[in-house]
Amino acid sequence: MQTRNPFLDEFSKIATSAAGVAQGVGEEARAFWRSQMERMVVDMDLVRRDEFDAVKDLAAAARAEADSLKARLDALEASMEKPAKAASKAAAPKKSAKSS
Repeated sequence: MQTRNPFLDEFSKIATSAAGVAQGVGEEARAFWRSQMERMVVDMDLVRRDEFDAVKDLAAAARAEADSLKARLDALEASMEKPAKAASKAAAPKKSAKSS
């Protein structure tokens, strides 16, 4: 048989109330810190992840295009040097076999 103890009933109500207050304070503290962190991030002028990824992709594409253009330039310079070397060899005076 269970009896109702007024002391335990009152203690239970107080504990339940204290837990509710603690939970409310915790939620308020979380909301406060979240707003402070958001304000700090806005003040720091940070970049959003999607913007960073977009710029990163653009930089990678520009780098690839620059590498491609450098390879084309190197190929053109190499093809320009071949005729110049051939022309300079043809214009150089030949040594005669008797002078040696």
